[in-house]
Amino acid sequence: MKPAKDGTMALQIHFDRITDCFQKALEDGRNALYEHETYALLKNSGAETPPMTRLIPKGDVPSQADLDAIPGEKIVLKIVSPTIFHKTDVGGVKVLEKDLNKTRSACRRMLDEVPAKYADWIGKNPQFAPEAHQGLMGEDLARAASADIVGVLLCQFMPPDSQAFGNELLVSIRRTQEFGMVITAGLGGTDTEIYAQRFRKGQAVVSASTEMAGGESFFNLFRQTIAYKKLAGVSRGQERIVSDGQLIECFSSFILMGNHYSPNNPDAPFVIEELEVNPFAFTDYLMTPLDGICRFSLPENSLPVPRPVGKIHNLLHPKNIAIIGVSSTGENFGRIILRNIIAGGFNKDDIVIVKPNCGVIDGVKCVPTLEAMEQKANLFIMAVGADQVPDLIERIIEFDCAQSVMLIPGGLGEKQGSEQRAQEVGEKINTAHMQGDGGPVFLGGNCMGLVSYPGTCDTFFIPREKLEKPKSPPLRNAALISQSGAFIITRLSKQPLLEPAYMVSIGNQNDLTAGDMVRYMKDLEHVRVIAVYMEGFNELDGLALCRAVREAVQQGKDVLFYKAGRTPEGKIATSGHTASVAGDYMVCESCVHQAGAMVADNFSQFENLYKLAVLLCDKKVYGNRLAAVSGAGFEAVGMADSIQGDDYAMKMAAFEDSTIQSLEKLIKDNGLDALVDVKNPMDINPAANDRLHAETARILAEDNNVDGVVVGLDPLSPAMQTLPAGLREGESLASPEGVATLLSEAAKSLEKPVLGVIDGGGLFDPMAQKLEENGVPVFRSADAAVAALAKYMNYRLRVDKLKS
Repeated sequence: MKPAKDGTMALQIHFDRITDCFQKALEDGRNALYEHETYALLKNSGAETPPMTRLIPKGDVPSQADLDAIPGEKIVLKIVSPTIFHKTDVGGVKVLEKDLNKTRSACRRMLDEVPAKYADWIGKNPQFAPEAHQGLMGEDLARAASADIVGVLLCQFMPPDSQAFGNELLVSIRRTQEFGMVITAGLGGTDTEIYAQRFRKGQAVVSASTEMAGGESFFNLFRQTIAYKKLAGVSRGQERIVSDGQLIECFSSFILMGNHYSPNNPDAPFVIEELEVNPFAFTDYLMTPLDGICRFSLPENSLPVPRPVGKIHNLLHPKNIAIIGVSSTGENFGRIILRNIIAGGFNKDDIVIVKPNCGVIDGVKCVPTLEAMEQKANLFIMAVGADQVPDLIERIIEFDCAQSVMLIPGGLGEKQGSEQRAQEVGEKINTAHMQGDGGPVFLGGNCMGLVSYPGTCDTFFIPREKLEKPKSPPLRNAALISQSGAFIITRLSKQPLLEPAYMVSIGNQNDLTAGDMVRYMKDLEHVRVIAVYMEGFNELDGLALCRAVREAVQQGKDVLFYKAGRTPEGKIATSGHTASVAGDYMVCESCVHQAGAMVADNFSQFENLYKLAVLLCDKKVYGNRLAAVSGAGFEAVGMADSIQGDDYAMKMAAFEDSTIQSLEKLIKDNGLDALVDVKNPMDINPAANDRLHAETARILAEDNNVDGVVVGLDPLSPAMQTLPAGLREGESLASPEGVATLLSEAAKSLEKPVLGVIDGGGLFDPMAQKLEENGVPVFRSADAAVAALAKYMNYRLRVDKLKS
């Protein structure tokens, strides 16, 4: 083998032999390989040599020749069955001396006892019952299990180099509906699920899309886990038992197999549903699989129908709009949408309402039918009942009425009982996409609409009076894409100053998906931040979104992501461990993170990170060293306590000598040298005034050892001007000597992030607003500020590597 670019040996994977393994099993009526067949697959994958094995079919007895074919003084016996996967739990694994009589006795005992033990175990753990055994109990289940047993496998005993915790490795690939093929690696053994639940995120197991990761990049993710630290001898009391090169080769082999036997590969002869080795053990620097499963299927050749996504431009920047479902007498959704479009500045002459027996509504012309429309609509808004949608879609396509269509109504798949209607809608849309210019693109159903300020288009059905408008011009450098329209408007209501340029509610994704929208937004020059809220993905759209995210960050965009609908790890039970240790949310988070997105853990964190991304996108992030300062001692200490989390970490900066000297002079000039020491975090005393706060922040931000500054602004201090004029004599936020003005001026001149903390009540909302209007992010608690900045700065440093 020739050396590969990363220094490992180039892999030789015999795909033809692996395909033969699947073909023979298929001819035998199976969609899963037996353990010894899985070992044969691994042998042909370029992975480490599996143990020697010998299958003793049920009804046969092992011979001396069978034993002699297995090296070593001990032997491992394993039950072989297409339905018994948790062999250890049901007595289906035994280690004994390699003696013919003992081996024969153990085989007979195993064949006799395992079915009853299996039936008892499934009775206590019904979630692990395979489909073939659903509904069976007791003796009926034991008889079915016995009928499924193929025989007993004689396996070579491989004594591990270490019996210490963490000496076993899980590696798997599996097919997911949203992200295609996913690779997972981490702590192996019978307690894998417990490790995944008990350890911090990313410590026990890690996952990534096989199409977004190579062997070396996945290894770099894996090396952050406890599993790597144990295997590499980094932790105390354990020596290295595997080389980095071996791990990279193993991961590369699994990734290459995943991509070859993938639903995304049109030439794939089979699709691997799941291939798992748990565990790999290590003997004299050999990676030895001690248990393996593999399930496969035939390719379905049903990739999603391509959508004419270029027509998203018509959706977001329409030249003319048509609406159906507008009430002429009351305030229904259609009427509110019409009024919002008009109030947003869209020309009434470029709007048409489809409504019979009505001439004009709110100054907008009505036409009786689709056929009566004088021109093709860039955007057609459908605000009718769900039962009318399928026929209306068919007519819009038939008469070629629109470039894009917005489906406001629900009842198109999100509600129980509406699945058939959603399927009917999907079939009509897909048929149009396969003909001519692809027909219109559809947003929704069950969507709140969209707002496009560049397109002068506001189609939300929320009364404008219920959404607070920013008191100063917002930056509008972001796009917010959400499966929930309510998520958009609640964020907007709380942070009107951070109003995005585009807000798109994608709803059920009956056609256009989150991946489509991110792919479009990434190419808009004026969009610097893309924020995404998701509840679920269409088939393979998680992978499409990851590809779009990767391209977006490589083009200099910040991407923020939140996934709702989380399920506890370990909830989903399958034949192997992988789906339970790498559940749906964990896989989603890992794949999107690897693609380059900043993943929020909760709503509050999403809001905080969005604020930083919008306000700090032009600031430079050179490292993760923090300078913290406050006139309140508890804040200074709290900042230092908040520099580490599950997936982020900062360091407290060590100041340069010139910084220390400048600060000492500043403190002395303000008469506080007897009370204040220069250190990090720095308590500058409640007597510190506005200029001292702002000037300290400036000096710290100019230190070459500092990458970001968080300054507590002590709003209740009598020495600070933190109230609007008129509330306290001598105080005014507009004062040129007030901290709101001074810190704003300092932050504008600095290239590094500077955050303010205003830990006080509603009296100080105007102060926070003034600072944020001038580009200074404000938080109402010091710990939230530091945690958000740490995660944001770590993100910026990480994506810088993806850009290079």
